[in-house]
Amino acid sequence: MSYHVLVVEDDAVTRSKLVGYFQNEGYTVSEAEDGVQMREALEENSVDLVMLDINLPGGDGLMLTRELRSQSDIGIILVTGRTDSIDKIVGLEMGADDYVTKPFELRELLVRVKNLLWRISAARNVSPVVETHDKNSNVVRFGEWTFDTQRRALSRNGEPVKLTKAEYELLVALSSHPNQVLSRERILNMISHRVDAPNDRTIDVLIRRMRAKMEFDPKNPQIFVTVHGEGYMFAGD
Repeated sequence: MSYHVLVVEDDAVTRSKLVGYFQNEGYTVSEAEDGVQMREALEENSVDLVMLDINLPGGDGLMLTRELRSQSDIGIILVTGRTDSIDKIVGLEMGADDYVTKPFELRELLVRVKNLLWRISAARNVSPVVETHDKNSNVVRFGEWTFDTQRRALSRNGEPVKLTKAEYELLVALSSHPNQVLSRERILNMISHRVDAPNDRTIDVLIRRMRAKMEFDPKNPQIFVTVHGEGYMFAGD
């Protein structure tokens, strides 16, 4: 199938380069130079992934990321010229799946796009064969929560809670090892979320996001417990 990618970039040269490259790679590509055109493109097309520049005229890319994530689970890769790691962390907290810093290699960006689209496709195309053998084999229940790993569905007392791709992968990793302390490095090795640097705080960011969604009191977590100096532990009952 041909995936549909939306390039949101105000620099015409960079935008043209990205559009041409991904079209040559077999993707359907739309383009936008700001938030207004982005919304129009999303209304007119069924887009699988958005490559979003952080620095946009008339609308910050981080705010647009939060807007996109609040409305859908579309793939989001931030493209930024900023070198400050805080912007990357904030972008992940807003709901981005990945980020790449300018100047970037087009082949590296292509790999990131392929990885993210693979995860999206895997989540959408769930095989029903497993469930015919044991429909409960992929269901984790703890407290008021039910997590169906096969369907990528999380609910609290029957009310669904949306997860991003990275949040889903983190919950699978942790819930597969209940009451075990997992280091950040081990968790990173268990998920496919890409990271750029050894000191990357991706796991901390994801844990904060999950606590905000699932903990009764995020400042006193009972599900995602910090073990100081070692890592995190899934303590769901």
